[in-house]
Amino acid sequence: MTLAYLPSPSQGVWHLGPLPIRAYALCILLGIVVAVMWTGRRWAARGGRSEDVVDIAIWAVPFGLVGGRLYHVITDPELYFKSGEDPVKAFYIWDGGLGIWGAVALGAVGAWIGCRRKGIKLADFADAMAPALVLAQAIGRWGNYFNQELYGRPSGLPWAIRIDPAHRPSNTPNEAFYQPTFLYESIWDLTVAVALVWIDRKWHPNRGRLFAIYVAAYTAGRAVVEALRDDHANRFLGLRLNDWVSLIVFVGALVYLWVRRDKPGTAAVAEPDAGSDPNTDTDIVTDSEADPDTDTDTVAGTEADPDTEPTPDRPDPQASATTPTVRDREADE
Repeated sequence: MTLAYLPSPSQGVWHLGPLPIRAYALCILLGIVVAVMWTGRRWAARGGRSEDVVDIAIWAVPFGLVGGRLYHVITDPELYFKSGEDPVKAFYIWDGGLGIWGAVALGAVGAWIGCRRKGIKLADFADAMAPALVLAQAIGRWGNYFNQELYGRPSGLPWAIRIDPAHRPSNTPNEAFYQPTFLYESIWDLTVAVALVWIDRKWHPNRGRLFAIYVAAYTAGRAVVEALRDDHANRFLGLRLNDWVSLIVFVGALVYLWVRRDKPGTAAVAEPDAGSDPNTDTDIVTDSEADPDTDTDTVAGTEADPDTEPTPDRPDPQASATTPTVRDREADE
């Protein structure tokens, strides 16, 4: 007998007259609001306008919700379309069932449309959004707690979660306590969010690389969580379908990071001089991103000749020591 455990919620739906208020939906909405607000602050810190984030979210959020539901229905069609099931339930998004990679994929399409309308580079916006997106996932996972879903194998651990009989899997109907995999994933998502903020402040990865780090980190943690689950899932070559998707996405993120790495002779990040303002942003553009009219001796990573006198054709090296930052370029766009 388990002496300590996490209790199941007494209810996941509250009614205001005829209107049902579902905890699952509230968790998803709270995650979206937090993500939009935090992304707005991060985008403004990069020289953009925080209000642009709301305009982009108007496109990204609906696309993401549709994509998440489509992914779930396509990868588990027997839950809705086999004999005896009601196909209409495929639209019951409030009952749970949002596939993260469908949400990210189609949400990215919506974000791309919103960015195009604003003249914003999607890769730069994705970097600003990455920590906020994984934080939204951490919040949204608590919707699974209220729905009593996405738990793992039977467990006697003191933090195992008690699942009501109506929500237990058919293969273990007499087991009451299970691994709270939704909790593990939520904690991992919070860890990734903190790590992304630290990485961003220390190395300033740009051009979509911070987003790629988020993808790689999330999929690594998701693989561990999937290994603890024992609920229904379609399998291919012995692995759960979600494992294969995570593996492919993980490799894709690593390939992107390799392709977009800083090449020799470039400097995506430059340390400030000893006498410079410590508050000055050091996310310096690379040689390939510099203004073609800028003398290459003054681009980050190259020292100008101190004996050279400034002329109209050659600006003062000291005056041009601070090259345009990513934030400056985004603001100009």
